[in-house]
Amino acid sequence: VALEDLPWQDLEDVPADLKRRYLDDTFEAEGHEVSFDDLSLALAAVKYGAAVAHVARLYRHLQSAMGDKDFEVEVSVDETESPTTHAQHVYIATELGRLGLRWVSLPPRYVGRFEKGVDYIGDVTEFEEDIEVHAAIARTVSPDGPYKLSLHSGSDKFSVYPAFVRQTRGLAHLKTAGTSYLEALRTVAALDPDLFREIYDFARGRYEEDRASYHVSARTDRTPGVVGDAQLPALLGTFDAREILHVTFGSVLKEARFRNRLLGLLREHPEHYAAGLERHFLRHLEPFANGGTP
Repeated sequence: VALEDLPWQDLEDVPADLKRRYLDDTFEAEGHEVSFDDLSLALAAVKYGAAVAHVARLYRHLQSAMGDKDFEVEVSVDETESPTTHAQHVYIATELGRLGLRWVSLPPRYVGRFEKGVDYIGDVTEFEEDIEVHAAIARTVSPDGPYKLSLHSGSDKFSVYPAFVRQTRGLAHLKTAGTSYLEALRTVAALDPDLFREIYDFARGRYEEDRASYHVSARTDRTPGVVGDAQLPALLGTFDAREILHVTFGSVLKEARFRNRLLGLLREHPEHYAAGLERHFLRHLEPFANGGTP
């Protein structure tokens, strides 16, 4: 996409005005200065301009559909191959504000990798340095006041929660999905090893197809093919097996032979499943409750 091909009418803008707003100004966020040159502005607009226009159209539809009722919007821009630079974050938030949108949270694409159901992959110090500026931007750039930074694919990212809480000062949203299913599998592994082994074997066979819609790096050739009953629960603590089981949850639950037995087991042993969920989610919540201190 070239700069001139952006949906300028939907953006209520023209290239000359865009350049006038950004190239002649420096954006200050709590001591951090963000500025644009021709290249960084073009990259921001080409990367996110169409998305901003799309969000604006959806927002207008919500306004029309909701009438006088309140609603909240999160603007998600994390599904990109490259990280959101600080300048790109300023561009997104400034353009949304210029178009009259109000939002409560925004997940940039942070440095490092946020894969499904496993810990952060990357340099934690680099992450904290990056999010320090993103958080400052989120507190200062919107005319409607601060908004939350959101952490998508956020489950099990224990190594970065303290930095995330510290730098956002608690103005944060953690999005988790799928780990309740993994805790259900932990219950299955403990109480019905044969069922768990069937699901595990099926998941390994489905993974290469199911991974297509995810940013994941697990490999089946790094997972054991034969596992004893006593070792099954520990599989959920290994990177490759955990991610494979997470990504294939939809295929597993579509199979009545697995779904009915799994749900039946959880109904028979709710206390076992509940205890696992409590342990797991308390581990997620503790860094947020104590302000990011160890």
